[in-house]
Amino acid sequence: MSYYDPLSADFPFTLGIEEEYQIIDPTTGELRSYVTQILEAGQLILQEQLKPEMMQSVVEAGTHVCRTSSEARKEIVRLRGVIAGLAHKQGLTIAAAGTHPFSSWTTQEVYPHERYYGVLEEMQDAARQLLIFGMHVHVSVPDPETGIQLQNVARYFLPHLLTLSTSSPFWEGRNTGFKSYRSIIFSNFPRTGIPDQFVSYAEFQSYVDLLVKTGCIDNAKKIWWDVRPHPIFHTIETRICDICTRVDEAIAIAALIQAIFVKLFWLFEKNQSFRLYNRLLINENKWRAVRYGLDGSLIDFGKQQAIPARQLLPELVEFVDEVVDDLGSRQDVEYAYKIIEEGTSADRQLATFHRTGGDLKAVVDQICRETLEGVPTDLPR
Repeated sequence: MSYYDPLSADFPFTLGIEEEYQIIDPTTGELRSYVTQILEAGQLILQEQLKPEMMQSVVEAGTHVCRTSSEARKEIVRLRGVIAGLAHKQGLTIAAAGTHPFSSWTTQEVYPHERYYGVLEEMQDAARQLLIFGMHVHVSVPDPETGIQLQNVARYFLPHLLTLSTSSPFWEGRNTGFKSYRSIIFSNFPRTGIPDQFVSYAEFQSYVDLLVKTGCIDNAKKIWWDVRPHPIFHTIETRICDICTRVDEAIAIAALIQAIFVKLFWLFEKNQSFRLYNRLLINENKWRAVRYGLDGSLIDFGKQQAIPARQLLPELVEFVDEVVDDLGSRQDVEYAYKIIEEGTSADRQLATFHRTGGDLKAVVDQICRETLEGVPTDLPR
């Protein structure tokens, strides 16, 4: 299976990760609108890997193209370390969680860029409330047609991936009752959520062309589905996940996403596939993931049964078993078992909240610590 060997010259399933970090004042636990100062110093070190987002309390980082999950791990550790080091020089730090536990969107400053002003003009309060933080995982594909066919099938696994990544139980100082409240906030935007399936890449492109022609969007980057063909990188971008607090969690999920696409392609080559499911059915599982996370049930549509998430999710790890050794990612993928057993960031945040009698500053402190576990924060010379 040399075609699935990440070290082979023709390996088509390379990996990239984007993470959106919170900029935190460690004294108060509040978000700080400080990205401009971090960018000024950081882009000298990280160049195009460091970018602003709409709110100045957010900083986005993206890995280089990686062949393996171990390469991606080195990149994430390096990026978190450099950005945290820059923040520490300003008396600040960073945190990786899908929402901030108590800072309000009403007090955030918008990054001064024409693109963001345009989004604000169009989306109004839906955009002003977009104080959320995600992880986007890119997997390259052999060609666009193969990519859209893989995306059609991979949609089924999106709620499972969200269940493993939940990190946003709080919003504006409240326990929302959701494990991924980030997903609720983002659903206010158009062109989000689980996409329909497409018969071909040409059908997808016709959809994009019609939206551009009618002035709905000016480019395909304004399609914000939970999984989409990326218009520039020529990857399939999985966007459903909350940002993972711990590096180990982020790499486990990224490795799992890469393995899903490779396994599906492996099946295609054998003239086999995983069954395609209707978007309405997949949305039922997404709702369960958003609301309950690992404490809920997911529907096994083949068996037509609701099964506790902790019982069902190991089947996803087993599904990719044939390819993880070729990819060199078995250890990273199998970290998902630890997430299933011990819980996600959302579960840990809630445990701290209850243990401390509702102290959300203690929750922020925990997130900040876990974000930098095993991450050196000394700036490169």
